[in-house]
Amino acid sequence: MSTATDFKTLLDNIKIDNAGQISKRYGRITKALNQYFYNLDSKTANSLQVGSYGRFTGIRGISDLDMLYFLPATAWPRFRDRQSYLLQVVKTEIKKTFKNTDIRGDGQVVVVKFKNQEVEVVPVFSNEDGTFTYPDTHDGGSWKVCNPRAEMSSFRALNDDRKGHLRRLSKMIRAWKARHEVEISGFLIDTLCYNFFSNLTEYDDKSFKSYDQLSLDFFTFLENEGDRVFYYAPGSRSKVSVKKSFNKVAKLTKEYCEEALSATSENSRNLAWKKVFGRPFPNYTTKALSNVNVSEQFIEDQ
Repeated sequence: MSTATDFKTLLDNIKIDNAGQISKRYGRITKALNQYFYNLDSKTANSLQVGSYGRFTGIRGISDLDMLYFLPATAWPRFRDRQSYLLQVVKTEIKKTFKNTDIRGDGQVVVVKFKNQEVEVVPVFSNEDGTFTYPDTHDGGSWKVCNPRAEMSSFRALNDDRKGHLRRLSKMIRAWKARHEVEISGFLIDTLCYNFFSNLTEYDDKSFKSYDQLSLDFFTFLENEGDRVFYYAPGSRSKVSVKKSFNKVAKLTKEYCEEALSATSENSRNLAWKKVFGRPFPNYTTKALSNVNVSEQFIEDQ
């Protein structure tokens, strides 16, 4: 197969395959909270999907979902000094819908733990400048501010400028994360891919057939990043922490990319790319993998 076909197949193999289930869960959680806070039955009003799923960079097997729930302004006096109580109320109302599901408060969120994924629900108050105020139950309780809409807007705008390459690269790097068990968050992956493309326009008029060189260029960029403690998120400029240095694995992966680009046969080329992206990258004799086991959190079978 051609380079273009191989990378299209890779992206097809890691495409989320349970979007309907995810949407249903978001909807049921939203409805449960709307019934309590607004006396509404809507499954969509007053909530926002954020995180990898909200940025359209999640891949098959996505196990962490995030959503904001917009509280009515009239609820502020009730919860102003009672952050833990707010999380308890949110937990209680969601539990009425998911009676047999493990649900717990966890610092700043309510975690709804399903068998194959967790949904983190963040109750927030909307601010006039577009930011949101959310509770933090640590150290006696406080309020913090986030700006996910600015983050998603900046990411979407650059993706449009780069003709969709940004989101596709972010998904590919999640497959790399799974293959090499890299300790890196999805938010940091998206931030790094955003930074990579920020001033890089040479791929704007390129297609999938250039994704081999794109991969090499990205891992060269990643290797040269060195060891940093945090990055600034696009749009919000909030700090995105680095859990563990990725410099060594980036260097190794760059060498795999070079091996693939210099391969003299299609078989050896694809084997080298599989070292980069794992099982989702097609064998040279196949068109696609029907049951690829890959996720954002767990390494493939070795």
